[in-house]
Amino acid sequence: MLEDLRQNIENEFKSMYKEAEKMADLLDINISIKRISKKQTNRTNIFSEDKTIHPETYYRITIAIPYIDSFINNLKERFLVHKNILKGFQCIFSGNIGFQEFEELINFYLDCDVQTVIAELKIWHSKLNVTNKNPTIAIDALRLCDASVFPNVHQLLKILCTLPVSTSTPERTFSCLKRLKTYLRNTMAETRLNGLTLLSIHREVSITPEEIIDIMSQQSRKIDIIL
Repeated sequence: MLEDLRQNIENEFKSMYKEAEKMADLLDINISIKRISKKQTNRTNIFSEDKTIHPETYYRITIAIPYIDSFINNLKERFLVHKNILKGFQCIFSGNIGFQEFEELINFYLDCDVQTVIAELKIWHSKLNVTNKNPTIAIDALRLCDASVFPNVHQLLKILCTLPVSTSTPERTFSCLKRLKTYLRNTMAETRLNGLTLLSIHREVSITPEEIIDIMSQQSRKIDIIL
């Protein structure tokens, strides 16, 4: 869709510019352009023999086209460049996929012999067939994979489990930190802060008072705890 927009940028930007003109009229703003010179090194510059260049042409070339080109390049770099590398992770779960993507995955993440890792992967597939277990989630496959028997496959599964899918998880951590470390808790030590953060994030884990008392009783204190 963005590439079609880029190809038809002249027609598409006309409608955008008309909307901008309507907003400028409501706010009583005059749409103007910066001074144009033949040589300009500190900002985007458009040289034209016509000294009365239209603001629509100016903003289409200086803002719309560079922004759309940058957006398209960022999307391609984020999703298409690593497409074959991410496909290699699927070879760990299914033996019907070719090993070309898996070789790219090995060369990208591991510094070892490719044939050794492929042989290890075949043994891993044989284990899954014998045990009749077909994990579809990386964390389940990591629990089944023994690091001493399948060191390279185990390393790849660890990488797959830790690949960030989005930025929502770390953002939740900072939001939780703002709620916990308030002005009244400014002198809180790191150990207590880490404990409260884990309790707030993993609320599904139930902790009994007896477990807390047992841990506290093991620490050295000035007074004795009588149970």
